[in-house]
Amino acid sequence: MKQFTFSDMNRASGEILEAALVEPVTLTKRGKDKLVIMTVDQYSRLIGRSHTQAYNLMNAPHDVHQELMTGLDDILGSDNA
Repeated sequence: MKQFTFSDMNRASGEILEAALVEPVTLTKRGKDKLVIMTVDQYSRLIGRSHTQAYNLMNAPHDVHQELMTGLDDILGSDNA
């Protein structure tokens, strides 16, 4: 795992983010590990679940259903304005 400092992030963020697309990257502050940057796929494997989940309005969990309905209300409301 590559390791960079917080100061490196200010100077070479593009390089660090490119490296994180290949493998997790550790950011350190004052010599101590503070953050890990990784892809969503890597994180999903780490926590043992898929990051993609598809729902329709009939089978979505309540919080997802509410978010979908709010989004639809926003879209429909903006068309009527």
